[in-house]
Amino acid sequence: MTYAIIALGGKQYRVSEGQRLLVDRLPHDEGATFTPDVLLVGGDGDPKLGADAAKQKVTALVSAHVLGKKVIVGKHRQRTGYRKRNGHRSRLSQIEIQSIGAATRKRTTKKPESEGKSE
Repeated sequence: MTYAIIALGGKQYRVSEGQRLLVDRLPHDEGATFTPDVLLVGGDGDPKLGADAAKQKVTALVSAHVLGKKVIVGKHRQRTGYRKRNGHRSRLSQIEIQSIGAATRKRTTKKPESEGKSE
């Protein structure tokens, strides 16, 4: 099973093909595909690191922009009547990993050798 470690928003994620995960909000629209930074590709023999991993391509699809669970933060000081309550909901993006594989290479066409060559 091929897997990759990608970097998104200052965090690293271990992903495999077809996996869905929640990450910090991305600047891409829903339905858009993008290629995150690849740090490592493994699963088939030796893992590829650094420049070898950068040649590999991971394609991800932004499936939805969602809000995370509500987090309540409470502060309390003993015997002073100080109570404070605050909360927030993180803005997240749900992505789906479509493919992990080699980057597309430009095809070079070989020029046909001249047929009338003398040896």
